[in-house]
Amino acid sequence: MKLRKINRVIHRDLSFFFAGMVIIYSISGIALNHIHQWNSNYIISQQTFRVELPSDTSAINTPLLNQLVENQSNERILSYYYPDKSKLKAFTKNGTATITLSTGEVKVETIKRRPFFYKINFLHYNTARAWWTVFSDIFAVSLIIITVTGLFIIKGKNGIKRRGALLITAGLLIPILALILFFK
Repeated sequence: MKLRKINRVIHRDLSFFFAGMVIIYSISGIALNHIHQWNSNYIISQQTFRVELPSDTSAINTPLLNQLVENQSNERILSYYYPDKSKLKAFTKNGTATITLSTGEVKVETIKRRPFFYKINFLHYNTARAWWTVFSDIFAVSLIIITVTGLFIIKGKNGIKRRGALLITAGLLIPILALILFFK
């Protein structure tokens, strides 16, 4: 087999094998790039309402709290405590509820995993599972191989010696400029 044909075969087969990973990492990479604008891992909901509390705080218990809070928020109180004399902090299966004792104001905050993004972000974070780390490293090395072999697929004026060289140079200038600007 000629070198050019081996190059194409390696490029093609690695590209097919890792196509799914490229898409997963690309989608989760975009989501993680915008984490300051959008929480791609969790859906956080907040709800505020008022309840009538007994004036004697010793009459407050879990069944009463569930009766008051569950009707409004569909959240069941699991446990609670008093962080100070004016507030009651309650824990639910999906979040927390904070009750201002003097006003009866209840603030419920729930957290829920985003079904798709939570899972692909989990893969992208590489959470120190040995086999996944090995696979991720193989994937990273394969991306380098896919890129290098791709550089030599096209011959002639559109190949690496002309148009390809200009595009490689332009593509490298952007991250070099970013490094200069970000790390002054």
